[in-house]
Amino acid sequence: MMPAPAPRRVRATAAAMELLRRLRDSHGPLMLHQSGGCCDGSAPMCYPAGEFVIGDRDVLLGLLDLRLRAGERADSTPEPNDVVPVWISGPQFAAWQHTQLVLDMVPGRGSGFSLESPEGFRFLSRGRVFEPVELDALSAVAVVTGADFEQGERPAPAAEPQVVADAADACPIPGRGTR
Repeated sequence: MMPAPAPRRVRATAAAMELLRRLRDSHGPLMLHQSGGCCDGSAPMCYPAGEFVIGDRDVLLGLLDLRLRAGERADSTPEPNDVVPVWISGPQFAAWQHTQLVLDMVPGRGSGFSLESPEGFRFLSRGRVFEPVELDALSAVAVVTGADFEQGERPAPAAEPQVVADAADACPIPGRGTR
């Protein structure tokens, strides 16, 4: 029996991807860092690429491909401006490694440090606990740390689509069924 393919550690809603595309068009290449609890709690923070210093022990959750829409899969390597790395601190990853992060967007004002702050929307992290079979598959895949990334390592491609139409498509809401 073939092992199950490893799921993505990060996915995004179509709305979050559209906001990222708008921010990229205004600010150039981007990066995201899942905040560790100061300032805006656990808000994902969006910065111009390279503006936030990634530590050697930070973990790369994934690379969002801004060319993709809901349900699409990439058939070629994206240009650097189309890639948004999503990072999390090592200690926070240790606490969240059993959870798939789903980047969403909601009305409101983001942190003063995050690029979406003046847009009238803010990024929001939603989560879905991985199933046991997914955790088994992930245990066979090495995480990419800041030090690894600096040496040129990148995450392995995942089979599932990166972008979902709505957050409930990736993290079903109990009692509301699934889509």
